[in-house]
Amino acid sequence: MKPKWLFFSYTLPAKPSKPRVHVWRQLRKLGAVNCQAFWVLPFSKDRVDELIKLMQELDGFGGQGLLIEGRSLVGEQEEQILRQFVDARNEEYQELIYKCDDFLKEIEEETRKENFIFAEVEENEEELKKLRQWFNKIEKRDLMGAPLRRTSIEKLKACEKVYEEFAGRVYEHQKPRG
Repeated sequence: MKPKWLFFSYTLPAKPSKPRVHVWRQLRKLGAVNCQAFWVLPFSKDRVDELIKLMQELDGFGGQGLLIEGRSLVGEQEEQILRQFVDARNEEYQELIYKCDDFLKEIEEETRKENFIFAEVEENEEELKKLRQWFNKIEKRDLMGAPLRRTSIEKLKACEKVYEEFAGRVYEHQKPRG
């Protein structure tokens, strides 16, 4: 059985641009992909509720929305939609992987410089927390199981391991002698 989809389209006045950016961001946060004149999402009651809220916001911005539930009638279109979901999430996972690489390089550099201070532990802890939160957001939108999810998990685990090792080295350099 073919999946049910939500098809969403909207109009807004050209100016100001802030409402357009807001609506675009909300759709992206939901994991929607743009297919020609529609934003598309797999059907779920939660997504319907979110899109109805967005339609109410559109009214406040002087725009309007159209929300349709349906199925693709052409197999090739179905495959194209599915591919777009996977590609969109892979793009996000790839950016996360790059940021994980940056994190690993940062700790490598601090270790090389022997910059074993508590401020570095705190700074890197915050960065790691941001990476985890970002992953969770992407994973929530990953409705089709993008292949780079696994690589992202492995990179995050590598970041966690390197961070713990670095924090241990800082502790060893900072611990009271006595």
